[in-house]
Amino acid sequence: MRALADTFLLVGAAFAFLAALGLIRMPDVFNRIQAGTKAATLGAITFLIGVGLLHPEWWTKLVAIGGFILLTNPVSSSALARAFLLAGVRPWHAPGDHVRDALPGPTED
Repeated sequence: MRALADTFLLVGAAFAFLAALGLIRMPDVFNRIQAGTKAATLGAITFLIGVGLLHPEWWTKLVAIGGFILLTNPVSSSALARAFLLAGVRPWHAPGDHVRDALPGPTED
């Protein structure tokens, strides 16, 4: 059981690391929100599973924490993305991409 718990803890830490790396490497705020939210949520849930396997008496608290994370992370990232879009931040597009020209808002070219 200890080896399985350690595996979940390592996988959770790896996803948390990938979330941090995504925040640094992505080109714009929308991609950063998406990368951070998905990887951090998955990392936190697998980390909680690992802790639950190490300490079975904590399962009820860990399930409550996991449910809170699963409900709040997508909602908060959606609210942040909408706020950035309404503030006029435009999504990044590759050079020569004609989709960018069809988006409303100020141009930065």
